[in-house]
Amino acid sequence: MIYSEINPSPRTLMTPGPVEADPRVLRAMSAHILGQFDPEFTALMTETMEMSRQLFQTKNKQTYLVDTTSRGGLETVLTGAICPGDKVLIPAFGRFGYLLNEILERCGAEITLLEKEWGTVFDMEEIEAELKKGGYKAVACIHGETSTSMMQPLDELGKLCKKYDALLIVDCVATLGGVDIPVDEWGLDACIAGTQKCISAPSGSALITYNENIEKIVHARKKVEKGIRTTADIDGTLPPIPSNYLDLGQLEDYWSPRRLNHHTEATSMQYAVHEALRCILTEGLEARFARHILNDKALCAGLQAMGLEIFGDLKHKMPVVTAICIPEGIDGPTLRGQMLNDFGIEVATSFGPLDGKIIRIGNMGYSSQKRNILFTLGALEAVLIQNGVKVPAGDAVAAALEVYKNA
Repeated sequence: MIYSEINPSPRTLMTPGPVEADPRVLRAMSAHILGQFDPEFTALMTETMEMSRQLFQTKNKQTYLVDTTSRGGLETVLTGAICPGDKVLIPAFGRFGYLLNEILERCGAEITLLEKEWGTVFDMEEIEAELKKGGYKAVACIHGETSTSMMQPLDELGKLCKKYDALLIVDCVATLGGVDIPVDEWGLDACIAGTQKCISAPSGSALITYNENIEKIVHARKKVEKGIRTTADIDGTLPPIPSNYLDLGQLEDYWSPRRLNHHTEATSMQYAVHEALRCILTEGLEARFARHILNDKALCAGLQAMGLEIFGDLKHKMPVVTAICIPEGIDGPTLRGQMLNDFGIEVATSFGPLDGKIIRIGNMGYSSQKRNILFTLGALEAVLIQNGVKVPAGDAVAAALEVYKNA
């Protein structure tokens, strides 16, 4: 059998992830492979750590990549920071809050799950009422819940957790690189992000950062493999981290000047993330965040000009994801299918109680461009009209262009 060369169809990815990788990132991935302990390569690793700290806006020593998807990054940090029997509070307001619960159940944590109607976020009073009961080791929460397009405010949550002596571990998978997240200023003990969303690299790496509070726990659980340990490597006093591959203690040594062998670094993905971070810092964080906000404003103006309902509490909508209620006269699969087949634009469905009720449009990273916003609005309008949905022709793109003109 003769197999064809890989030659994917060109797509405009307007989903909540993955999104289009920056062409500079794709070019970087084609560079020559270096050995993982080649001084050139370890220098790149060090630069990746330095640039990651700037993006997270943190001074945390432990800021590096894990060779896994964003879900694996969540599991790495949670299984390292949370011991069996630790009491953890999870304020869940969408699908991925339940994912945190799933991971922590497997850690043997004692979990309290607060649930909120999808399309809303938590008030600090609701979370504090539970923390007042005492005994919580940590709060684990989602920053940007892509399943609903809602974004949980964090600026006061860090202070609240500190007041009750609880760690704050945050999933910022969908927001890092597109939304301002000052980790140190907000008092976040750990943050986990994916590379396939606002970072605009392929999926396959997770960016993590955590402070000394979690670092102390990791050291108390440390256990170096017998085949590479030295007499200076002493086992910790707390239960060891159950995963070998996702062992924060060994990953720390791997990324430290010690370069203690743990796994073979994913060379091309290291190039990709290094270049993606370089592109982000070259653009500038303030300018990057402003770009996402402007494109979100234009997108929403166009959607509302069509008479479409934007889902959820708009006060807490993510600037990088917009959910719209599917209008009568068309179903989700038809809408998404025609967008993809006729225009090469991919948008997303949702999950659970919102499956079949909303469509989610991403506005992330390299995909967050004026031309993509205008193209998506025009295509969406055409598909709706073709299926008999009454929308004012031309108003959507005109409304978005007005936003750009006034900006």
